[in-house]
Amino acid sequence: MTPDSRILSDDWADLSRFRPLPEIDQNRLFTYRLGRIRDALRRQGAAMVMLVNPITLRYAVDYRTYQLWQAHAHTTYAFVPVEGPVVVYNAYGHPPGADQIRTGRANTYFDGATELGENARLLAMDVSDFLSEIGSDNRRVAIEYVNPSLTQALLQRGLEVIDGVNVSETARIVKSDDEIACIRWAVEVAEHGIAQVKAALQPGVSELQLWGLLNYTNLANNGDWHNGRMLASGPRINPWLQEASTRRVEAGDLVGFDTDMVGPFGYFADISRTFHCGPVTPTRRQRQLYRLAHEEVEYNTRLIRPGMTLSELQAGAWPVPEEFHQNAYVCILHGVGMTDEFPRVNPVFRGPNPYDGVIEEGMVLCVESYMGAVGERDGVKLEQQVLVTADGTEPISTYPLEESLMS
Repeated sequence: MTPDSRILSDDWADLSRFRPLPEIDQNRLFTYRLGRIRDALRRQGAAMVMLVNPITLRYAVDYRTYQLWQAHAHTTYAFVPVEGPVVVYNAYGHPPGADQIRTGRANTYFDGATELGENARLLAMDVSDFLSEIGSDNRRVAIEYVNPSLTQALLQRGLEVIDGVNVSETARIVKSDDEIACIRWAVEVAEHGIAQVKAALQPGVSELQLWGLLNYTNLANNGDWHNGRMLASGPRINPWLQEASTRRVEAGDLVGFDTDMVGPFGYFADISRTFHCGPVTPTRRQRQLYRLAHEEVEYNTRLIRPGMTLSELQAGAWPVPEEFHQNAYVCILHGVGMTDEFPRVNPVFRGPNPYDGVIEEGMVLCVESYMGAVGERDGVKLEQQVLVTADGTEPISTYPLEESLMS
């Protein structure tokens, strides 16, 4: 069979063949997201925000082009004012949420090199001119991650500069019904890929081959990328956070993965599972690790309520046995939307949380656990994605747990 025929004979990857795509009111979705950004600008007292992050460009104007390039070279940028037209500069194509497309300045080293300072001066002039264009006398502007030369140039023009992430990140915290529908579909796609990993798991398959099934499924459903290739097996599963390698799975191995997937519609599916590779039966220690990880996830999920502070969640979380402290996951829960987002709650044994905040209805959270003792071969990673409701949580991820490890 030729490579072309293997692709053309694919009758499994596209999830829409088996169930209908969600009906998303795109205009309502865009209106909600732009409204959230403008509300955040008002709270910060700023006249506009300059966006460069590919995630927030997708959120604000549904710009999806060259996202990984955009992550390290901010070629495209957008001006979003409290009132007035949304203008995107140096765009490839016409993003749906943009009122105008304009040619911008070369603000990356690839494009501007030794002329970055001069281009920053011109870009600062563009910001000042834009404020005049929209009739604003507010000189406070929010800027996402940019070169220091631009901040300096803006200050030299008499503008007050604040962190744009305080606008773009806080805007994304509470999800609309349309966003939640997008997230549910992204998770369904991820779980469709997980089922392929489960079906392919046998001695001799490589970690990269298994991870590739997740990636291919995402792309086949018009998804975007994975933040990491987090799949490890056997002795590589402990400690966690080792990415997929050429190692071939052996009978008796635990195989753990985290989808960490920017999926269809640009929304995040963040699910972790640990499988056992037969035909041998799991060991007592493997089953014990799995049960402990499951207990931590279930316990902490039941804690979550709107109005709880992050410090209350941290203090009340499931008590992780000391033997697992050193290798424990970096957080016990975190927010998601188009990627990992606010809030984040760290394990209490690692000290006070770096910030506090309040759980709100409409947040989407991921509840995490990793159980693996220092010096041991095995470890278990589990993670569930949930919606915060008026009286607790509702599961979004529903892929079954590993029966052989739950017994």
